[in-house]
Amino acid sequence: MGADGSATTSPVRPIAAAWLADVDVLTDRLMSAIFTDNPEWTDYGPVPREDLRDGSRRYLTRVLEILGGARSMAVDDDVAAQIGRQRAEQGVSLEVILRTFRLGGRIVWEALLERASGAEIEPGAIGATATAMWTVVDGLSSALSTSYRQAQLERLRGDEQHKHALVEEVLAGRAMDGGFGQRVADQLELPVGGGYLVVVADLGADGSAALRNPQTALAAVGVRSVWHVRADTLVGLIPLNGHDVQFVLDRLGPLARGRAAAASTSRGLADVGLAHRLAAVALGTLPTGTVGLVPIEDRYPESLLLSEPELCRRLVRTWLGPILDLPARERDLLLETLAGWLDADRSAGAAATLLYCHRNTVLNRLQRISTLVGRDLSGRQAYVELSLALTAIGLPGDAFSR
Repeated sequence: MGADGSATTSPVRPIAAAWLADVDVLTDRLMSAIFTDNPEWTDYGPVPREDLRDGSRRYLTRVLEILGGARSMAVDDDVAAQIGRQRAEQGVSLEVILRTFRLGGRIVWEALLERASGAEIEPGAIGATATAMWTVVDGLSSALSTSYRQAQLERLRGDEQHKHALVEEVLAGRAMDGGFGQRVADQLELPVGGGYLVVVADLGADGSAALRNPQTALAAVGVRSVWHVRADTLVGLIPLNGHDVQFVLDRLGPLARGRAAAASTSRGLADVGLAHRLAAVALGTLPTGTVGLVPIEDRYPESLLLSEPELCRRLVRTWLGPILDLPARERDLLLETLAGWLDADRSAGAAATLLYCHRNTVLNRLQRISTLVGRDLSGRQAYVELSLALTAIGLPGDAFSR
């Protein structure tokens, strides 16, 4: 008999073929063995009894068909592959199914010996049949394993795609719908209420994120988090569960190797979409090349300006337009003087110290600025608007550049 059990000269071949008519008897034996011979090794709790019996019958039939010469061994045997895929979908472990295949092989072997005893078959032929039969079992086990792992991989991919879709819906604000929010919370194992920190980090073209292994770092201190890869950012949803926001930021900050920003909410999953938008805006205010994790609280003026680009452009043109149109040397000198004066709480003397020049020089430059823009630089409103305008021209991107 050949290694695949298909050789026509095997004296055991007609015995295997004859057992096909009584495969239900062997199925009963296998089912009994599954539940009596070390049942803890063959846990089929998720599988209905009739489903398990049907799979056992199809498997035993295929073994007998190959040994009886009705079929040849195939590396992708359809019966074994179908069983593998079905059990993977049902959540049965691969180890359990492989033990069942081996158990079925033993049942078939005992059945062959049972009828061979009166057939005057030479011991050598029986030995060759044993080798062939276990080769068949191993071949079917291999086909089952390949199919099982492929089904598992597809299931994991499907789970990831489902998770991706759920997080996208949360970021879009759909968790404000209580029913949807509860479903997301159940499936992602997140709390519906309580505080959340949402983190947004740059994602490089090579897939590397501006935060290195954040989920692992947080898990090490007992903080659960869900991380989500988008087109150009990595987004983290972090339920605070009583932790202080700063505690989480302190754990994530040292992981930064690029731009990252965060925003928190105390209003649960329903408000995560808003926190994400705020974190994304804060991220956009950080200049290229920045390395660090910045909470939106540190970027309020910049975030406000970036959120209303047209108003921002008008503010810049109103207060700084004539200065920005000057030759670079004079422009930079006046902008530096204006910034120094504002930093010094509008004290010409203090600004002179900062700028390493005379107080009268500062006053002359301020008068020049006032004349250029046609506005008085004194007063609270002028202070606020000038400060915002100077902040705006430092934002990344061309819209507010000099």
